[in-house]
Amino acid sequence: MKSDLKEIQSALKEMLHAQAPALRIRHDEVAKFEACGTKEVMQGKQKVDGHYFASVIPKAKDIRLYFFPIYTHVDEFSISADLKKYLKGKSCFHIKKLTPEVEGEIKEMIEKGVELYERDSLI
Repeated sequence: MKSDLKEIQSALKEMLHAQAPALRIRHDEVAKFEACGTKEVMQGKQKVDGHYFASVIPKAKDIRLYFFPIYTHVDEFSISADLKKYLKGKSCFHIKKLTPEVEGEIKEMIEKGVELYERDSLI
């Protein structure tokens, strides 16, 4: 189990990096990591250079994973009780500890998000 916040942050970033070339890394700094699509699309009423997908943001007591596909395609995801404990609001996970099971589930969730966004021509 991972409990070191830097180790958790690194694991989450690696999961998103692994989805290239479908995803492009828009920001890769210590305080902000953001992944988006690679093509221009309409996001709401605005044209953007890549549909927002996810962010990894370190905080003092946890690592935040903002995962937009679970917001845009809520009916497509079912998450375990263990992962649900980390969900605050509709699309933000506050992660303090990362068990191998939850880590695997997040990896699958990210892969499914990429598949859904590709299916819907968002990325």
